[in-house]
Amino acid sequence: MAIRAKQIFVNLPVQDLKKSVDFFTKVGFEFDANFTDESATCMIIGENIYAMLLVEERFQSFISKKISNAVDTTEVIVALSVDSREQVDVIVQAALDAGAKPYNEPQDHGFMYGWSFQDLDDHLWEVSYMDLSAFPSE
Repeated sequence: MAIRAKQIFVNLPVQDLKKSVDFFTKVGFEFDANFTDESATCMIIGENIYAMLLVEERFQSFISKKISNAVDTTEVIVALSVDSREQVDVIVQAALDAGAKPYNEPQDHGFMYGWSFQDLDDHLWEVSYMDLSAFPSE
């Protein structure tokens, strides 16, 4: 039997919850007030896709290992697929305008276009568009 999850919650540690909420609001995301308090918030990414932004102390309460230092190490890249090349540019530019750091220059592979940034806590976000009709055939 294949596993098919109904939802995904990516949990990310943040240093300053208010700054993170302000940042991601400027990028264009919304938050679920039902899952928000002074130490955590639920960012709505898409239908059944969420990021839990947890202050580091709260995040640490769920794990026994050290929190990765995202400045020096990368444990995950949050990759989002969107509906158009233009939407890739709008999202990443909004993140950069809100204080994100650029990570890679835009990558154009013909059938796939992507661009990435580092958020305020140095987590990597990659936004991409794929046109399968332009996928190279053999």
